[in-house]
Amino acid sequence: MSRYRDIVTPAVVADHINDPSWVILDCRFTLSDPEDGAEAYAEGHLPGARYADLERDLSGPRDGRSGRHPLPRPAAFADTLRAWGIGPGTQVVAYDEASSVYASRLWWLMRGFWGHEAVAVLDGGLMAWLAERRPLTTEVPKGSAGAAYPRSSHADGVWLDTAAVEAVVRGGDGRLLVDARGLARYRGTTEPFDPVAGHIPGARNRPFEGNLRPDRTFRPADELRSEFLALLDGRPAGDIVHYCGSGVSACHNILAMARAGFGVTALYPGSWSAWVSDRDRPVATGDRPE
Repeated sequence: MSRYRDIVTPAVVADHINDPSWVILDCRFTLSDPEDGAEAYAEGHLPGARYADLERDLSGPRDGRSGRHPLPRPAAFADTLRAWGIGPGTQVVAYDEASSVYASRLWWLMRGFWGHEAVAVLDGGLMAWLAERRPLTTEVPKGSAGAAYPRSSHADGVWLDTAAVEAVVRGGDGRLLVDARGLARYRGTTEPFDPVAGHIPGARNRPFEGNLRPDRTFRPADELRSEFLALLDGRPAGDIVHYCGSGVSACHNILAMARAGFGVTALYPGSWSAWVSDRDRPVATGDRPE
């Protein structure tokens, strides 16, 4: 049986819309209006889809140091997966409106945090589904809680905490930090969410938008691979550490790298929002990574 591990087309999802071994998750969310995604889900979603809320389901409690969207606690996420009916043999599909940013967060939590291989993002999201004149529903699927699904031990080490990133900045391990935010936020000319503008010293900028075509589907794998190889500049893919504002859009770059054949690379989940929680940490501005 085929398993999808990075992206999947609307046609494939439509063929499995009634497959009990598939779970579809609607990840739509708006940072400026946290209830917007759930309201959009209630107005219409893919048949059989459940709603995955970024802050309630895909993040853990904030403590003032761990960033705006810290990782969920393992026990809580295990309960969430169980409630969604996800187990070791489940094919998971995540989607959002179009850009796949929030769907990528779910994808990374399944692949990098939990060690679940069979998870993919609907290429082009809801916009692509509707462009093919495929149906929506307002019906909420009935609960189908499965057995407890523990996290795989081989998922350890696919993310870094702030102390480890501080070591990177000090030059302790030679890793490459990559910032997925837009250029203006990287430069420090604007910052809509966090109290300090700029980027982590030494980080290079790779806005996640560069992974997409104008129609919001992912660019071809060979094009993405060429660009990430240039970014790595001879380094192994395992040297890269992705971050963004709060550990969400960085997952889009990780997904793009996986699509390009690099496997699942590392995330700094706290990202910029955790980094600037301590005003004594260094901050860089401008176009250069230094």
